[in-house]
Amino acid sequence: MSSRAEGELRYTANTQLEHLHARYTGTGHADITKYDWLTHQHRDTLSSIPGHPTLLSYLAIADGEAKGRVKFELAERMLQPCGPPPPKEDD
Repeated sequence: MSSRAEGELRYTANTQLEHLHARYTGTGHADITKYDWLTHQHRDTLSSIPGHPTLLSYLAIADGEAKGRVKFELAERMLQPCGPPPPKEDD
């Protein structure tokens, strides 16, 4: 493979990767912190549950709550699913 072809392949791969990161924020990147990555994962899970009626019903029955209340509580938990962010380190 010529160096030009390798460069074009690398450019294409980087462009596709940047597009995926822009479209799906939860995919992370090289500089993402552990807190941010966990927050993305928890928010993804919390937003997925109302879209699966059987899972929502299961949680409602387990908690002894109405489905609407469970949806509301899931939405509330999305604000800070992993607690408050850790303090920033100044460099």
